[in-house]
Amino acid sequence: MQKYLLLIIVGLGLTASGVYLLVAKPVAAAQNEQSSAVFDADGKLELPTGFRKWVFVGAPLTPNGLNDGKANFPEYHHVYVEQKNVDAYLKTGEFPEGTVIVKELTRVLNPTFPDGSRKEPSGRGYFNGEYNGIDLTVKDSKRFAKTNGWGFFTFGHHPMPYDKTAAEKSVTECAGCHIANVAATEMTWIQFYPLLRDKKGY
Repeated sequence: MQKYLLLIIVGLGLTASGVYLLVAKPVAAAQNEQSSAVFDADGKLELPTGFRKWVFVGAPLTPNGLNDGKANFPEYHHVYVEQKNVDAYLKTGEFPEGTVIVKELTRVLNPTFPDGSRKEPSGRGYFNGEYNGIDLTVKDSKRFAKTNGWGFFTFGHHPMPYDKTAAEKSVTECAGCHIANVAATEMTWIQFYPLLRDKKGY
């Protein structure tokens, strides 16, 4: 009788373990979602696809017309972050490892005034023109330990098509400015993106 009871208990234990594994497996998979940052054998970053379907968090603009014709980045900066990483930031104030932030540039639409603006039915102002380049940052504390855990890449400041891969930019070209100005806010200009800055959700 004791042998039979032992077999039943062991059988129930195995069944319970099997159920646990079936339940636990998808949870573990969800916690280890793959980053959109893909590096090739040479350590170059591949341009992610589908980023225009990510969450659009803002579009700062510093046009040439307001900077004596010498703005460092005279285009609109259309900034995109994946939904899962936006959600994480809104909850914790930090981006998860593997977060990719894409900044796609668009020129100001055909300026007609000296300040770079033009007149449209809605009034005089600045409007989006052609796509003109992509910059991108990746959070990877190990790979980019020397630059506060973030790597910076440029896929060309020119019209499409963009470069397919990019090497990490030097500290003087990108990371240095971020370290000097936004090291305390995830190396990101959070103050320019109301959704992230105010953490209001949707």
